[in-house]
Amino acid sequence: MRFQRVSKAVALGAALAFTMSACAPGGSDAPQESGSATQNGGGGGDASTTGLADLGDITTKDDTITVSVGAPEFISYNGFTPQTYSTYNSAITDRLVSGFSYFGTDGKIYANEDLGSYEKVSDDPLTIEYTISDDAKWSDGTPITTADAVLAWAIQNPNLKDGDKALFDSVSQDLGDTVPKGPEGEPDSKKFTVTFKAPDPDWEIQTWMVSPAHVVAKQGGMSTEEMVEAVRNGDGKALKKAAEFWNTGWNTDPGKLPDEALIPSSGPYKLDSWQAGESVTLVANENYYGTPAATKNITFRFSADNTMVQSLENQDLNVIAPQPTVDTLTQLEALGDSVNVLTGDTLTWEHLDFNFRDGNAMTDPELRKAFAMCVPRQEIVDNLIKPLNPDAKVMNLREVFPFQENYQEVVDAAYDGRYDEVDVDGAKKILEDNDAVGTKVRIGYSSPNERRTNEVAAIKSSCDKAGFKVEDAGDPQFFAPGGTQERGDYEVALFAWAGSGQISSGQNIYSTGKPQNYGKFSNKEVDQAWETLAGSLDPAVHLEQTKKIEKLLWDELYGIPLFAHPGLNAASSDIDNVRFTATQSGIVWNAEQWVRAE
Repeated sequence: MRFQRVSKAVALGAALAFTMSACAPGGSDAPQESGSATQNGGGGGDASTTGLADLGDITTKDDTITVSVGAPEFISYNGFTPQTYSTYNSAITDRLVSGFSYFGTDGKIYANEDLGSYEKVSDDPLTIEYTISDDAKWSDGTPITTADAVLAWAIQNPNLKDGDKALFDSVSQDLGDTVPKGPEGEPDSKKFTVTFKAPDPDWEIQTWMVSPAHVVAKQGGMSTEEMVEAVRNGDGKALKKAAEFWNTGWNTDPGKLPDEALIPSSGPYKLDSWQAGESVTLVANENYYGTPAATKNITFRFSADNTMVQSLENQDLNVIAPQPTVDTLTQLEALGDSVNVLTGDTLTWEHLDFNFRDGNAMTDPELRKAFAMCVPRQEIVDNLIKPLNPDAKVMNLREVFPFQENYQEVVDAAYDGRYDEVDVDGAKKILEDNDAVGTKVRIGYSSPNERRTNEVAAIKSSCDKAGFKVEDAGDPQFFAPGGTQERGDYEVALFAWAGSGQISSGQNIYSTGKPQNYGKFSNKEVDQAWETLAGSLDPAVHLEQTKKIEKLLWDELYGIPLFAHPGLNAASSDIDNVRFTATQSGIVWNAEQWVRAE
């Protein structure tokens, strides 16, 4: 459908983003931009819009701004496979790819007029006409055309098969059903039309630009026109080599970028260098057809959260996005006027997800129930989150946030409070009755992460008393390709989804067989509710189905929501236009506008 949620491997995934993320079906109010420079004002980037600010004429400054969004290593130029779609990787790859729209700081959708324009030309059937700017081209000079949109559709089309598997290993795999004919237009044209099979509430954020069609076609041994023809004919055999390249051909050893000819950019930056375990540097795309980048180089350092504040003070980093902790906030405030501290609500939420793979202990609903009874959710919020946000509360939903207006209405319909209070004795009795005392529960997460380590410690302290044997299974490779999560070597996963206010993005997480359904959960009623929600433009239907989905996910114990993340970012006071956002894009959402003050 659309690349939506990002999982923040230490927080989010996408999300989110997912990967990953959170959204609010049935709710009209995304949080307003609440970020503020709590210190010196200065570089907060005050803007009259929640979208990109109008900075007037820009001449790219020959300078480098250094940022860190976390310690995980860069994975791939292709950030749209289930193995590479995380907030850490997306922070870099999103600078390389342009889309027709983007999220403002509060989740509002804005058109990206640099790339082109779009217009809804029919409601029945829903039909959208896209126009690509005449000047829009990849950094290697190849025009951006309808062929690129056709490839984006193919990537998200599970009906293109290699045997019984989808050809493309994409994080999103339902656009082939949503738009059966795909983009219509000549391969080399600057206009294409898409017709939806049913109403799509998120049509404006569908992803029609992902990867360079001319590169994928060449690596597949065909011309761009031949690849488009094969896609439209559903010729999986002809596309197999191209799909194999798309799936893995951009993956290299850490520190080794693919050949420059394989990694053109359609965005304001392009990849320049990669130092394994240290950093990736982007350089301004000299062939960018839109507003040029304000600063020539953006370097992403892979920094552990507990080192970021010191690096900011030493000016080794200029912008940071650490995990929010009380200690981090205190340290930042102690730096005084030298930094701007940016805080606010976010559309990112923490959760514990059960593993439903065959043979896993948590396929037993009684054990899931016992575990949910002993998780000290209120204690976690009180000790780890309220010191950062005094208004923080335990989150009892997945698709609506506590600060959104219809939150309590959905809670009242979906959740009866059965896991509000810790019940160690009740959990212990369930384990004893099921001869399950001593059941091992490995809680997997991306480490190092101080807050998550503390969360696991609190859970262990409580649940071990009930008879579980909780193990901290934090692993730096938890979300890496072939890592713990992909192998299923855990009972419970601890991470967060990062969202931007999409209406139907959760379908990719909770529905049977979807790419972001990492724990292999399956429930036919949940699947049908998502089908109904995703096929309607009516907010009343969205709200009704959200209530149903939330209740089913509680009744079946898909997982345990914990809290909405408080946002905490910081920037050196001499860096202008750094602006807080509630969405999964994170602090780098407008990195092309950052510039050092004169």
